[in-house]
Amino acid sequence: MPLELTLHKAAEEVERGDLASVLRARQRLVGLVCSYPDRLDLRERLAGVCRLLGDAAQAGRWSYLSEVRDEAEVAAFERAYRTPLARLTAMNWTSGEAGASTPTARERLVALREAANDQLHAELSVADDRDSSWRTNVFVLIGLVVVLLCFVVGAVTLVMWVYRWFAG
Repeated sequence: MPLELTLHKAAEEVERGDLASVLRARQRLVGLVCSYPDRLDLRERLAGVCRLLGDAAQAGRWSYLSEVRDEAEVAAFERAYRTPLARLTAMNWTSGEAGASTPTARERLVALREAANDQLHAELSVADDRDSSWRTNVFVLIGLVVVLLCFVVGAVTLVMWVYRWFAG
């Protein structure tokens, strides 16, 4: 269905006001945002429908890059997606900061990407600090050698048993 026709149907469904129609409108707008992830106007319409449904976290998610946004909704979004990396993933923005059509959206994307990078660097530095000691590595190596020896002894035993069975 073409973009304008889908937007028109979604607007009609929102005007009807009953829950089933508003849910259908939300589904149509989610589909449009997935198809056109870098269109801020579609995100704002979806945020409006989520706001109408009382879903503050999703309204904050879809209005996160907007010029005017409700800080309570943004806080709900940040509580629902606790880490910057989770928020960046939830934004479903595909074209990077350069694809943002407004300076505000670019600034917010840059800030979110930098926070996500800081989070990844922090997680990687913690992972580097958790390297095993040489004693642990030696015990693991000894364990692997023992398991390999058991496998070889078992395989030789099985081959000899089969040979004796056939040889009679």
